[in-house]
Amino acid sequence: MDMENEFDRILFFEHARKTAEATYAKNPLDADNLTRWGGALLELSQFQNVPDSKKMILDAISKLEEALEVSPSKHDALWCLGNAHTSHAFLTPDQDVAKVDFDKAAQYFEQAAEGDPQNELYKKSLEVAAKAPELHLEIHKHGFAQQAMGSGPSASTTTKQQGSKKKKSSDLKYDIFGWIILAVGIVAWVGFAKSHLPPPPPPPPR
Repeated sequence: MDMENEFDRILFFEHARKTAEATYAKNPLDADNLTRWGGALLELSQFQNVPDSKKMILDAISKLEEALEVSPSKHDALWCLGNAHTSHAFLTPDQDVAKVDFDKAAQYFEQAAEGDPQNELYKKSLEVAAKAPELHLEIHKHGFAQQAMGSGPSASTTTKQQGSKKKKSSDLKYDIFGWIILAVGIVAWVGFAKSHLPPPPPPPPR
């Protein structure tokens, strides 16, 4: 069921990306469309290997920056851009290089929160951004970023070699990393629904 749902998501966001691309050809100054395009690329990036994922995230950043050129105070684009920089940082092993992305992400989250002070998701993103550099260090110390992007069967073996306490800690880190991406997906789904695209498949019953 999960794999089916994942496949549906890939198809949905791929369709959304193509739709956004076609809309852009007709109207390159549509900030909502550029934001949706960036969101779709960011969502699709999690299904790629690390190099392709980073490339797709950079493309998403480019689209979101373009949206802000059209509408500088667009808080959902600012927030998505914060997520894009956060995601890119987590896939960058060099701590100093990643910190530049984390700093940018925090600035974008702050601007988004200022633009929509009642938005709890923006506030939560800002809180997570403060802990992100420390989380990044732990993730790369244990090679979790490679595992998170599906880098092969050795991942489970590596996890088994760690103590149960560390495993619980790593599960929490996965949750946070997943939350960042998932949050982008939630906003993107809502945005795409407003664009009169076919509705997304319902989530599996819990």
